[in-house]
Amino acid sequence: MMTLYGYWRSSASYRVRIALGLKGIEVRHVPVNLREGEQLLSEHSERNPQGYLPVLELEDGTRLTQSLAILDYLDATHSNHPLMPEDAILRSRILAASLVIASDISPIQNLSVLKYIRAEHGQEDAGVKKWSAHWIAKGFESLEKMASPDTKFFYTDTPMFFECCLVPQIYNARRFGVDMDRFPNLVRVEKTCQALEAFQAALPEAQSDAPK
Repeated sequence: MMTLYGYWRSSASYRVRIALGLKGIEVRHVPVNLREGEQLLSEHSERNPQGYLPVLELEDGTRLTQSLAILDYLDATHSNHPLMPEDAILRSRILAASLVIASDISPIQNLSVLKYIRAEHGQEDAGVKKWSAHWIAKGFESLEKMASPDTKFFYTDTPMFFECCLVPQIYNARRFGVDMDRFPNLVRVEKTCQALEAFQAALPEAQSDAPK
C-alpha cells in the first residue's frame, strides 16, 4: 500500500486526497504537523528536501513530491476515472486553469510565506488575511471568466484534474474571508463536487489529524 504524508489543512495534500478518492485508491495516511514544524525535521527532509507536503511514497519506497506531479503520476498509472481528457486542447486548458491555482494563487498562502510576512513586515493577523484574500480573489476573477457555462463541472461533465485543485482553494478562500458570492461559476462547480463521496472523504475536517 502507498503512503501519503500530508497535513489535514494543507491544500496541496487536499488535492491529492481528492484524486486518490476519485481513483478509488487506498493509501496509508501519515500526518506531518506543519504548525509544530515537523516538516523541518531531518526525518521529513529525507522524504522531500524542500520540506513541503504532500509526499506520496510508493510500495517500493519511491517518493513523489509536488501535488500536480503526483496527480499526473496517479493518472498515468491508474486508468479508471481519468483526470485528464484525451483531447489535447482541452487538456491544455485544464492544466492552465490548474496552474492558475497551483502556481499563481496557492504559493502565496503557504505557511512559510505568511510567517515571513508577519516576522519581516510586521503584519498582524488582519494584514496577513487581507494579503491572502487579495491574491486569491485576483486569481478567482480570471477563473470565473474561464469556466464553461455548458458543462457540469469547470470544463467537463466529470470532475477532473482542475476540480482537485479548485475545491481546496475555495476552502482556503473562505478561511481568509474571500466573498465567494463574486464567483458563482466557481461556487457552482464546488457544490457539484461536494456532493461526491471522494470530495467529502477528502475534507480537511474528515482527516485523522484534524482537531476534534
